[in-house]
Amino acid sequence: MLEQHAGVRIRAVTATAGALTMFALPLTFPPGGGPTSLDSAAAGAVAAGPPSAPDRWLVAPSDAPVVLAALLLAVGWFAWRRRWLAAVTMLVVPELALVVNTVVLKPLFDRELYDYLAYPSGHTVHMVAVACTFVLLSDSRRARRVVTAVAGLALIAAAAGQVGMGHHHLTDVIGGAAAGLAIAVTCCTAVELVTGRHETGDPGTRRDARTPRPGDEPQAR
Repeated sequence: MLEQHAGVRIRAVTATAGALTMFALPLTFPPGGGPTSLDSAAAGAVAAGPPSAPDRWLVAPSDAPVVLAALLLAVGWFAWRRRWLAAVTMLVVPELALVVNTVVLKPLFDRELYDYLAYPSGHTVHMVAVACTFVLLSDSRRARRVVTAVAGLALIAAAAGQVGMGHHHLTDVIGGAAAGLAIAVTCCTAVELVTGRHETGDPGTRRDARTPRPGDEPQAR
């Protein structure tokens, strides 16, 4: 029980840090929502010329078809393991994060780039929410480590690609990552608290762990 409470506190701190980052970054935007000095430096480093083939490859991890494919694979992973609550949560949370970003956050911050609202980056919100939700729900330590490493590399590549293609400022991507993290952590933790189930972490906390019953015979080893 103490370990579970500690996990909830860690998640609360993580979600709060993500939310604070998302709300703090717009304070650095110049009037009109133009690029910050960080944005200009990043653009100068990776967007020196017109969009190139490497830029298109780098941005690929955040493309909608790629993110949706990863989402469906994750849902299938949990369904195959008969973790139905985790499968439903995996399906719903990233899409909810995308809707919240599109309907609430983008109009709230109102940072225009060309003819669309750019902050926080919706592609980044979706990608990070998919990865974060899987990591929070998975009971496989190896899977969590692999997905965390791959997602970290994908985020770096996507940030370079989005800036290189001129789709976003770097702060749009950072804000998107922070928003995706905050929403995913908040939603996954809320599901666990509401349902009274803690399906992640060590095997001892998994709901499919068998509880010994009176009269059970000890198994030979």
